[in-house]
Amino acid sequence: MNRTLIITGFLFVFALVSQTFTPLTAQSPRDRSQAVEARRALAIARTQQRNAGLRAERLEAEMTRAEEASSSARQKAAALAARVQQAEASVSIAEAELAMIERERKGLARDLARRSEPAAELTAALETFSRRPLVLAALQPGSLQDVVHTRAILGSTLPEVQRQTAALRVDIQRTKSLATERAQMLAAREEAQATLVLQQKDLLALAEQERVLVEQAAGGIARERRRAFELAQESRNLDSLLRRLESDSENAAVDAATSSELATSDRSTYLMPVTGPLVSRFGEKTGSGARQQGISIAPRRQAQVVAPAGGRVAFAGDYDGYGRVVILDHSKGWTSLLTGLGSLAVTTGQDVSAGSPIGLAPSSRPEITFELRRRGKAVDPLRYAR
Repeated sequence: MNRTLIITGFLFVFALVSQTFTPLTAQSPRDRSQAVEARRALAIARTQQRNAGLRAERLEAEMTRAEEASSSARQKAAALAARVQQAEASVSIAEAELAMIERERKGLARDLARRSEPAAELTAALETFSRRPLVLAALQPGSLQDVVHTRAILGSTLPEVQRQTAALRVDIQRTKSLATERAQMLAAREEAQATLVLQQKDLLALAEQERVLVEQAAGGIARERRRAFELAQESRNLDSLLRRLESDSENAAVDAATSSELATSDRSTYLMPVTGPLVSRFGEKTGSGARQQGISIAPRRQAQVVAPAGGRVAFAGDYDGYGRVVILDHSKGWTSLLTGLGSLAVTTGQDVSAGSPIGLAPSSRPEITFELRRRGKAVDPLRYAR
């Protein structure tokens, strides 16, 4: 062994060090986009979870102060619906966290696999240089001096190797931590889903009680249902139906006390009817070139949909091309329209409070559209929703 061979060998070792411990490869544009979207979904779910929890607490407090049984029942249903939406958001948070953990875990696994082969080669090279015994080296002319040089160079190389392997050790430890976090988040999601199922059952039972009460007082409501059905049959499209219902509302004599109780006291605060990310905004162009008259939300399958404000159900039923539809008259010229529901929990003529359950999103490709109108003119719901 001569010094040239030693230098060549250690140049090979340093090349392996450089190859093994190069920094993580940069994220692709697609990976960056997915990471941004995951963080956005997580932020939305956390905000919706907090808002639903605060609304549930307020409604629960109001429920205890309500004097009339009917008002108390509506407040109870609205509070329970808020708890359901809070649980839905909790599940969404867990799923968003899991998606972020899984993305990071797969990225680390790919990078560690990329570096494992050169790391093995580096280990073998270092072992080769350090394995030669001094006794054997002494029997060969000049070799003892070469070994001394080898050990000296090895001594200067090892600290650099240890420094660069620190990042590798950190990545390995992070992989273990991610496995623990993943298990914890899976348990959190399972708990949130169990809570959601229980609260949905309670809400279904309460909705059935409400349905029975509504049927018992169905005299005037039956007339409103027939009128709404006739208008739906006569109207050429949903806009036409809305205009005719709004005209009926303005011409009808509405009980002042009921209007005062059910109408929204502050017109700047409407509720978002369902949890989930926005998929289209007011004023955006649709595929047909028309402008969006409201906003569209992509909720969970069978997510709870609630009344954005108190009022009376002007129409509840199927409408061609829109799925199940609910139109709410909030009085004083305010009307809201919700389309794309999978099932309904209200009937035409029924009174609702802000946050009252009105139905569920469908189980397949759910998308709920929320339109808000002031005296027949569409306005941006996001300017008024909280």
